[in-house]
Amino acid sequence: RTGQGLPGSQVTSMLEDHAGKMWIGIDDTLSVYEKGRFREVKRQNGKPMGLIRGITEDAENSIWVTVMGPPATLIRIEGLKVKELHPEPDLPGARRIAADPAGGIWMGLLNGDLAHYRGGKVATYQFTHDGAAQVHQLLINDDGSVLAATTYGLVGWQNGRSLTLAAKNGLPCEAVNAMTFDNRGNLWLFMDCALGKFESADLQAWWRHPQVKVSIQTFDALDGVRTGQAPFDAATRSPDGHLWFVNGQFLETIDPAQNVQTLAPLVRIEQIVADRKNYSIVGLVQLPSLTRDLEIDYAGLSFAAPQKVSFRYRLEGHDRSWQEPGTRRQAFYSNLRPGAYHFRVIASNGDGVWNQEGATLDFNISPAWFQTIWFWLFCSVAAIVMLWAIYRLRVRQIATAMSARFDERLEERTRMARDLHDTFLQTVQGSKMVVDLALKNSDDPNRMRQALEQLSDWLVRATQEGRAALHSLRESASETNDLAGAFRRALEDCRRETAIENSFSTTGDAQEMHPVVRDEVYRIGYEAIRNACSHSSGSRIDVALNYGNDLTLQVRDDGIGIDPVVAEAGRDGHFGLQGIRERADRIGAKLTVSSSPNSGSVIKVIVPGRIIFRKPHATHLDKVRKILKNTEKN
Repeated sequence: RTGQGLPGSQVTSMLEDHAGKMWIGIDDTLSVYEKGRFREVKRQNGKPMGLIRGITEDAENSIWVTVMGPPATLIRIEGLKVKELHPEPDLPGARRIAADPAGGIWMGLLNGDLAHYRGGKVATYQFTHDGAAQVHQLLINDDGSVLAATTYGLVGWQNGRSLTLAAKNGLPCEAVNAMTFDNRGNLWLFMDCALGKFESADLQAWWRHPQVKVSIQTFDALDGVRTGQAPFDAATRSPDGHLWFVNGQFLETIDPAQNVQTLAPLVRIEQIVADRKNYSIVGLVQLPSLTRDLEIDYAGLSFAAPQKVSFRYRLEGHDRSWQEPGTRRQAFYSNLRPGAYHFRVIASNGDGVWNQEGATLDFNISPAWFQTIWFWLFCSVAAIVMLWAIYRLRVRQIATAMSARFDERLEERTRMARDLHDTFLQTVQGSKMVVDLALKNSDDPNRMRQALEQLSDWLVRATQEGRAALHSLRESASETNDLAGAFRRALEDCRRETAIENSFSTTGDAQEMHPVVRDEVYRIGYEAIRNACSHSSGSRIDVALNYGNDLTLQVRDDGIGIDPVVAEAGRDGHFGLQGIRERADRIGAKLTVSSSPNSGSVIKVIVPGRIIFRKPHATHLDKVRKILKNTEKN
């Protein structure tokens, strides 16, 4: 110590040469320690060497030292005398130096790069780094490759290639303070954050592929490591294979052959918590239905470094692969389905020795009533029944639609039959009777002539009646909303056939109507007009059409009237009034037939607006709005 034999206070660098002498940089001097005595080596001018950063011995047993300066200087010593002195800028300033077995020396420069000096020639090799950089230690390998511990990672030079191993390649931190090889060729890195073991195979892979991501086993404060820097090379290997590291305050050692913990940690499941309620883990654990949040607590028993115990767990029936929680000692699950589960957890110590048996836990989650198989069977059956019911309903709807179409066709045929029977066929039958009467008196020319004239009249009448029937069908199919025009044409046809007078009136604005209901109204009105024209024996027909909230049609004549029995039930063999009633019933209309002898008859039909009109009838408010809008335009 200082004052107890050490000629100074700070040791800056040390070297044991081939002869066993210790070269020591103390404060700003260089001394040789031999046989318990310190002997100072000075410059040629007798001045102290200066602060020594690094010392090495080359293949020719010359001692090289690098001095801090200013200026930074490289000095070669033979014996105890200075032979060469290379200050900056003759040679770049170096912080660390190491001998090259092939000759010359390697230098770790002050800017973080490497340089090789031999025979007065220097070659510099640059590395990529950010900001200020320092080289803490150099290692020269037998194959000529160079490794350097720097503040920006581990750097290397091999066959003209410059390589860098940093955090992006797998280092736990960037700064490497010192390094040394063990007897198996593994490289140990003394870093700012931990002591790392770089396997020889991984090191060779890095030499071949500089971008490879390596795996480094680390030892930290939990293993007793105290990191830090020292002013001299802070790592070495002793002859017994132990590795030594120094951080400026503590001397630390590790035996690489005994550093692996072979005892795997025991694993124990502590408890299971479901929705913040603890359950006993003895036997099969039964959890209630609708369990949402599940927590399983476990532990790995390791007295060497319990904080470094790592875990893997898997919940069979839920997890497809092993989960990697690291050192976390809880497993969390949410909204698990009802059923049986098997939980397994295994653990490893800090050296990667796994307890593959681990610990297990079996538990069941009960199903809620709507999660039982009976409920799902019921739902399945109900769904099948519902689908079957929908299918049957659809089939019934189709059948009903088809039946309605058939009924419409049948009704149309029935109506045509009625028309033909009441008019056309009766006229044809009368014509036949005239012909038969003429044939009986064929020898009377006068009667024959009268019969032929009457037959001509009857045939004209049959033609008119047939044309009227066809006209009724065409008008029904071709009319849109112009019921007024259709009824006017029906009255004109009536007036051409007879001398009866007629009138037609309409009130209200025509509206969009349902085509089927509109056709039925037309046929009802046409049938009423034809009946009044053909059978009333009156002199006048009045037809009124009213568009209001409902559609109202009224046909009035001043003829002989309709017998009450006929008005109620219809006349045998005639289907006019009966057809009108059937059509009114089919469209939900209200039909009234009133008549009195010698005062005519009135047929009135009222169709609700909600049935016939496509759009609701305008309200009084709508009419007011329309008037106001027209006023604004004017």
